[in-house]
Amino acid sequence: MEKETTGAAKSSSTSESPVEAVRDRGVRQELQGIVTSTKMQKTIVVKVTRAVQHPLYHRVVRHAKKYYAHDETGEAKAGDTVLIVSTRPLSKLKRWRLKEVLQRSTRVA
Repeated sequence: MEKETTGAAKSSSTSESPVEAVRDRGVRQELQGIVTSTKMQKTIVVKVTRAVQHPLYHRVVRHAKKYYAHDETGEAKAGDTVLIVSTRPLSKLKRWRLKEVLQRSTRVA
């Protein structure tokens, strides 16, 4: 009986559906930030600010980091709030791509 159950478990793991394969890989990281530069072709610079509690003083400190993200259509403009997702390396610095523009900038350039 043991051979039947292990054999059945083996065959089900080899014939995974694409949905199960994506679930095993995990969900892509998503970050929300503000576009600071769109001067490169198909590339935007996104500033992501996060609040972290200081380990010793227990005060909330803001840390900011810049990410280079791929913008195929060029829809994001400076000042827009955007959502970026992790992807395979596209260049030396680009490991993120634009998922959507959450809020347009009201500032006129």
